[in-house]
Amino acid sequence: MEWLADPVLAGFIAASVRLSIPILLAALGGMFAEKSGVLNIGLEGMMLIGCFTGFITVHFSGNLWLGAGVAVLIGAIAGLGLAFYAVTLRSNQVVVGIAFNLLMLGVSAYFFRLAFGSGTASPRITPFAPIDFGPLGQIPILGPLLFQHDPLTYLSLALVLGGWLVMQRSTIGLSIKAVGEHPEAAETLGLDPIAIRYAAVAVSGALAGLGGAFLSISATGVFLDNMTAGRGYIALAILILGRRHPFGVLVAALLFGAAEALQLRAQLLPSGVPLQFLIMLPYVLTIVVLAVSATRSGAPAALGQPYEKGGG
Repeated sequence: MEWLADPVLAGFIAASVRLSIPILLAALGGMFAEKSGVLNIGLEGMMLIGCFTGFITVHFSGNLWLGAGVAVLIGAIAGLGLAFYAVTLRSNQVVVGIAFNLLMLGVSAYFFRLAFGSGTASPRITPFAPIDFGPLGQIPILGPLLFQHDPLTYLSLALVLGGWLVMQRSTIGLSIKAVGEHPEAAETLGLDPIAIRYAAVAVSGALAGLGGAFLSISATGVFLDNMTAGRGYIALAILILGRRHPFGVLVAALLFGAAEALQLRAQLLPSGVPLQFLIMLPYVLTIVVLAVSATRSGAPAALGQPYEKGGG
């Protein structure tokens, strides 16, 4: 049983958890939006703007928690902006989401260069440090899985529980699901589908913004152009694989985190496999998940369908 204490295995487990957090947060946010009937393709852009605003706030203030808070706030504002087009103007939600992603890609790159110039040396910050749990961190398997992470990781895991409580054990969750299944019927019961969808997409943006901030202020301490690298789209696949349930999303996110950790470690081995194929692994897994799970995703009946208040 010496393999249980192998530092390579411990590093792989810890990295799997750490790499799963950004897509976990984005997928949780997507869950709220989709349960309300809004298909939030803009998760990638919301993650990216959260990644940028979190980094630049920490860089100029030195306060990591302030950076996380600003990322959440900007992500929520971005969500409200997307909701204006998707909910109020009733635009095609896929087109709006893709346009939003492209806009955030340009905005983050432009303002990063405006703040720091276009030189080759990227500024750095000191990211969140792991919490020291003492001997607990040395327990085989459980140590790297549960006791070797930073505060944002534990906050993210707490948000999974919070998301489950809201969606499964509260009237707020019932209202969100009612609007996502049948907004006309929900309105006859006294609910406001427009307001609920706005709130759900704002929460979606806030969580995606926090997921993006994790990349820059917790995982790396730097910001790079297109740093999210498709994680927002992977989060959409995770939603399907996890059946839009918080705990299902957590398991799916850990699976994708393990795939990314595996390809990073495989690059160091003399396997002879081209680097490009290893980098493709998480994205290939995304395609496989979509192909296998898309027909039984259990999506809300009104997902992606525009709704006009009072008019159906």
